[in-house]
Amino acid sequence: MSPLTLILGVSITLLALLVLVLFVFFPAPPRISKSRRVAPGEEIDTALSRIAGRTVSAVESATRGTDDSMRRYRLEQAGIRMEPAGFTVLTISAAVVLAMLGFVIGWGTFWSIPLALVFGALAFIGSRIVVAVRTSRRRAKFEYQLDDTLQLLSGGLRAGHSLLRAIDSVSREADAPTSEELARVVNETRLGRDLGDALGVTAERMQSDDFSWVAQAIAINREAGGNLSEVLDQVAHTIRERNQIRRQVRALSAEGRLSGIILVVLPVAVFLFLLWVQPAYFVPMFTSLIGWIALFIAFLLLVGGTIWMFFTVRVKF
Repeated sequence: MSPLTLILGVSITLLALLVLVLFVFFPAPPRISKSRRVAPGEEIDTALSRIAGRTVSAVESATRGTDDSMRRYRLEQAGIRMEPAGFTVLTISAAVVLAMLGFVIGWGTFWSIPLALVFGALAFIGSRIVVAVRTSRRRAKFEYQLDDTLQLLSGGLRAGHSLLRAIDSVSREADAPTSEELARVVNETRLGRDLGDALGVTAERMQSDDFSWVAQAIAINREAGGNLSEVLDQVAHTIRERNQIRRQVRALSAEGRLSGIILVVLPVAVFLFLLWVQPAYFVPMFTSLIGWIALFIAFLLLVGGTIWMFFTVRVKF
């Protein structure tokens, strides 16, 4: 059996294992709700669900005492509806699969163990990147929906509803994540929290300057009085103009962002490609002190250039 066939077969096996793990922890949503398919009081219990439940419980017990509330908060901000222990199990499973894949790729060479360690670490780094990206997209979507949200609030106030009733109505009609955040505001208010404080916390949680203006406008209007619907219309007009300018700036800086991505990825891609096709070419880099110093300096220069380009093409106003 040729090494290529062995690597291909093991890679397919590891991929199948990862897909199995994903189906266990991320089952596809049923077309018919579980409440209609299961008799009252009856629960579906399968071997996979029992194994998954025991694994999650074990990880939850092992990580008890850590900052569980912060991890739960980050998953909630990313829109990932999982318990922190379940997300940890999924990350560890992906790390094991990727580590085995890296070991197979470097089978019979010096790079088998280093590749396994690097591939395994990619799972943990990737999980953090996924959470950060999903959080950023969720907040950006909240900003994008804010204009329509204010129009719905203004329409509800003109229809004669109270402010809290209008917010509750918008939370039922709007799309996520606006519906989720406004529903949270309504629930906190019903539990005794001041409406202005709840809106301010939402603006801080979503890191939205525009929604912070809305919260401040509502708080000032509640103290000074006036026509709140007109105030919200004016705030919505201001936000609409800011979004238009933001989109124009983003379009003008798109070329710079793409150039930065290419300049960062290209050296790493060339290095990995040469390491794959001509591993002997880089032997002096890993067997001599000068080689390690050169790699360290190259790494520092690449990181410094990446940070510099990131802040160069990032326009905030």
